[in-house]
Amino acid sequence: MIVSGDDALAHRLSDELHGMYRQRVTLLVPPAGGQGAATVGTGSASGGRALALLGRVSSAVVRSESSPSSVGSVEGADVVRVVQAVEPDEAALCRAGVEHADALALVYEDDETNIRAALIARRLNPRLRLVIRLYNRKLGQHLEQLLDQAAAVAVPGLDSSVLDSSTTVLSDADTAAPALAATAVAGTSKVVQADGLLLRAAERPPAGEGRTADPGLCTLALLSSTTADPAGAEGSESSGAESPRLLPDDDTVSAATGHGTVVLEAVTHSAPALRAGRSLGAAALPYGELLSRRVRWSFAGVAVAVTALAVASWLTTGDHPLRAAYITLLDLFSINDPALGEQADRQVLQLLTGLVGLLLLPLLVAAVLEALGSFRSATALRRPPRGLTGHVVLLGLGKIGTRVLARLNELDIPVVCVEGDPEARGVALARRLRVPVVIGDVTQEGALEAAKIHRAHALLALTSSDTTNLEAALYARSVASDVRVALRLYEDGFATAVYRTLRAAHPRALTRSRSVSSLAAPAFAGAMMGRQILGAIPVERRVLLFAALEVEGLPQLEDRTVTEALRPGMWRVLALDTTDPAERRPDLAASLPDDGREHTTGLVFDLHPGYVLRAGDRVVLAATRRGLAELLRARTLR
Repeated sequence: MIVSGDDALAHRLSDELHGMYRQRVTLLVPPAGGQGAATVGTGSASGGRALALLGRVSSAVVRSESSPSSVGSVEGADVVRVVQAVEPDEAALCRAGVEHADALALVYEDDETNIRAALIARRLNPRLRLVIRLYNRKLGQHLEQLLDQAAAVAVPGLDSSVLDSSTTVLSDADTAAPALAATAVAGTSKVVQADGLLLRAAERPPAGEGRTADPGLCTLALLSSTTADPAGAEGSESSGAESPRLLPDDDTVSAATGHGTVVLEAVTHSAPALRAGRSLGAAALPYGELLSRRVRWSFAGVAVAVTALAVASWLTTGDHPLRAAYITLLDLFSINDPALGEQADRQVLQLLTGLVGLLLLPLLVAAVLEALGSFRSATALRRPPRGLTGHVVLLGLGKIGTRVLARLNELDIPVVCVEGDPEARGVALARRLRVPVVIGDVTQEGALEAAKIHRAHALLALTSSDTTNLEAALYARSVASDVRVALRLYEDGFATAVYRTLRAAHPRALTRSRSVSSLAAPAFAGAMMGRQILGAIPVERRVLLFAALEVEGLPQLEDRTVTEALRPGMWRVLALDTTDPAERRPDLAASLPDDGREHTTGLVFDLHPGYVLRAGDRVVLAATRRGLAELLRARTLR
């Protein structure tokens, strides 16, 4: 495996391949002082400034500890080979051993660098599995087709399954977005995306005496009995004397006492629903907000005055009430004859009615101008509606924020965005989705209040500045101490320090700090292992892999019932893909296509234990490293 990049994602990905999947890795990086080092230095400086701010506000709560940078030397130097080169040209790739490598990940921040290196690598090794980091989705689709076609031409008769996974284009923004969305909704980033569904591994404390723990979709693991905090969403730091039992059968789960469990759940949103007509994604115009409160009250005052004049005319003239109201309206619009020669009270009422008519004219002009402004705003940016509650406040609409906004919208979660740049990348998407946006500096007083942070369900601080994200989180904590907070931070060490400090300062509030590189690395690693890998979730000191496999050619699964296919401690079938084989998506871990159509999942999790797995089926299963290796080895031997 070769990983080539110039930022924290490259180092994190090499750690993931080495630590999670036990692969031999070559890391191709720029030399110290090169472009990549400058990028890392900038992020570290930002992290240092934010860390100083964190230290000032939290020194009375917790003693700060220095954390090593996540972009330092890779653990296991005897396994990870480091090759330095200014750019991934042909000579550098050859020195890294691309001709004989199984997979190459190109994760430079510059799309052009990744594309150029991918073309060179495909020419040097047509069988190479390529994983390329690109933000542009359409360009990525065309590049996948081009590189796959090049591989097919260079190696005639290449197996279709190998060709299908030979090129994968990913975006760190796309791959981190599901975990960030899940953090806002469920408070954890231990998630796997499968066919558009977000699945999380939730840790449950031991059930009380005489009670049964909720198994969710299924029980993935029994935690070690000596784990200090089996319910902690971050997992334990030590497995204790007894290691966790992965993928137990139902009898083992029922017999286990005093053990916390890890269960599989689908991520859903349970915040209070908005009142009718208050849907944040509705395309209807905000008729209730066409006129300001001042104009509405002015119209109410004019109406009361006209009603009073009509009643006075009825009482003084003795006419029919309808005739009195008609005469009053004629006087109001100055289209009645002057009351010459009539009684004094009639003349006084006509003058008063004319005066009210003069006041009505500028009021009508103001109402028209306000209505036009409101209609213009309706096609631009919405304001947070009155009475909004249980929503997610999203700070920053850059690359990451834009993808997270799209993901939250897919989950039907109400969102209010805060962005300082009205021309930011995600503002156009927010306008199209009819999502409220507050334009303003998040560090200035009033921006978060305008987003109604005091009634929000969660805060996602996803700007490109660590200092801004941390400052917004601290301010949100001062306004709403129980709001769920998730921060995007540059490096893992700093994210860990922030998390521990805020957890100590607010023990009852849910706080998560997330590094985009750590969230994106599992998806890139899974793509390097082949598209059948959907993701990996740590369980204490061990790891569970999630994979989508064709049943055909696997004797351990084919023609067996779901119960018979279970191998405790090795693998467990979780779901069946009921989609027609001709319409199946080759990569279940990829985000759903943004083509404007509604997509529904074909995965069925509630499988009958007696269902027989057939050769044409595709299943999603959880497995240990050893179990998945045994399954894939059996297919290879056959």
